[in-house]
Amino acid sequence: MTGRPPRPPIRAVVTDVDGTLTDRSRRLDPRALAAIRELERRAVPVVIATGNVLPIALALQRFLGTSGPIIAENGGLIGWVDGGRLRVERRADRRVALQAWRAVRRAGLPARRLATDRWRVSEVALEPTVAVRAVRRAVGGLPVTVEPTGYAIHLMERGGGKLPSLRHALAAMGLTTGDCAILGDGDNDVAMLRAAGFGISFPSGSRRARSAARLVTRHDYAAGFEEGLKAAGLLAGWSRRGD
Repeated sequence: MTGRPPRPPIRAVVTDVDGTLTDRSRRLDPRALAAIRELERRAVPVVIATGNVLPIALALQRFLGTSGPIIAENGGLIGWVDGGRLRVERRADRRVALQAWRAVRRAGLPARRLATDRWRVSEVALEPTVAVRAVRRAVGGLPVTVEPTGYAIHLMERGGGKLPSLRHALAAMGLTTGDCAILGDGDNDVAMLRAAGFGISFPSGSRRARSAARLVTRHDYAAGFEEGLKAAGLLAGWSRRGD
């Protein structure tokens, strides 16, 4: 699938992590690191938007060298780092998610919470070992959204997700989603991809993510990440080898 040229200018990049900056084994790819550092060198801020917990996302921000805010817990938290100090804004009520988790347990589903759930403060994340349909039936009637990512099933207060928190964070930067190239591969990235100035997904992305993106790259994972940024006009004249 060939994407149409983006509407310039793209002023920031928003990226998912798992399946976007990583390989199929969820290991960070040096190609993505090099591309991110080149973006930041060109004064294009990079925002991490992940379903993972804030401690992991914060470590990634420091290791990758991104300057934008962090969208963590699938939008349940925003982490702002200023002068080495972290300020956290909670965007969802975890009590709703915990109520949904109890409903899943009562339904007798063989669901397990992720090991990282001990650090979550705005949602509950389950291992993707049960059918999403069954989880949705179990929590029917509760004000909760059930969102699969391929790596987890997120239970979160209705109205949450990455997009509302991203819009809030971007507004503080004087930006909108239309100013951004947004890269993602999961169902939890769909709303962001639709709202993006230039939405990018990958052959390995979910069907909904691929349908929501303006461009589906030829390559997967970090190679596709680099390809998508070049298609968005953000890495013109750059190569990792410096040639």
